[in-house]
Amino acid sequence: MSAPAAAAAAPSLTGARPRWQFLDSLRGFAVLGILLVNAVDITRLGMARVMEGGAPIQDPVLDALYLTVQTRFVPIFIFLFGISLWIVLDGARARSARPALVLVRRLVALSVIGGLLMLVYPGNVLIEYGIVGLLMLPVVAFLPRWVTLAGGAVLTVVAYAAFGGGLPSVPGLILLGAGAAAYGLPRALESSGRTVAIVFASAAVLTGPALFWQLTTSNGDPRFSTAGSVAGLVMAVLYTTGLALLWRTPARRAIAAFFEPLGRMALTNYVGAAVVVALVAQVVDFGHMTGAAPVVALALGLIVVQSVLSRLWLKHFVYGPVEWLWRTATWLRPAAMRRRARVVEPAPATEAS
Repeated sequence: MSAPAAAAAAPSLTGARPRWQFLDSLRGFAVLGILLVNAVDITRLGMARVMEGGAPIQDPVLDALYLTVQTRFVPIFIFLFGISLWIVLDGARARSARPALVLVRRLVALSVIGGLLMLVYPGNVLIEYGIVGLLMLPVVAFLPRWVTLAGGAVLTVVAYAAFGGGLPSVPGLILLGAGAAAYGLPRALESSGRTVAIVFASAAVLTGPALFWQLTTSNGDPRFSTAGSVAGLVMAVLYTTGLALLWRTPARRAIAAFFEPLGRMALTNYVGAAVVVALVAQVVDFGHMTGAAPVVALALGLIVVQSVLSRLWLKHFVYGPVEWLWRTATWLRPAAMRRRARVVEPAPATEAS
């Protein structure tokens, strides 16, 4: 492992399990992409015009989102959820006589958070992740890691080949993430060796044909076509491995500075962004707009504010507010919230969100 990777994975002075800095940054990167996706849905951009008989939006900014964001970041988010599932389970095995029950509480709590968020954002994915996570938990908890990884690969291929991705892809991607974590993927991404470079090159080669397939066989939102979903999966791999390779360059400091705080408070930022965008949509008439630029500007401005606020929050507290509630429900006891002066890296990897 390189010196930076070793430093990022070093345990805290409290003796907590190590936390992978790149995974937090990747999670923060995914939060940005997911917000760009969700903001269009939450604001119901242009939908009022369509319901009144107007034509759907024809906008180059929206087209750019369809080619670079839609279906690209959701697979990353689900895959990271699977990685976290395994990391939390692995930690629970060292702390509890019934580690699977710890995960059950965690996943039920996530579903409850998602249910509450439904009040402002009915399209949020937290309930789906909680329920599907519960269904996949026996595989991750009780079967060999090769079964988890192989099962995830098979289910993912079937989901994209037979159903065009979407909700059917969630079980496979969760198992893929969990199985990959069991085989040491967090360490591999942190150090970004030759294998990561090979996967990146392969994804780069496939991106051109995948985008051509999407452009020639689908019209509009790629979530509703197999070609768009497959292109999204290929580019999700491209984004993940590309960011991992940049992690080995001087760009690492900028990536970590902006995205790591977002990733360490991913659940808080996901929930908070949905609430803010929904409130803004109550006073701004996005439904009659003919372009996506105002929504993109709102999302980008909000993510910058969240990055700054997350960094300031984490200077004083160990967990984001929603993460604290989630962890408390997981372990059935209040977690220590305030940061202690002697803690270097207080949030253990077992609490990755």
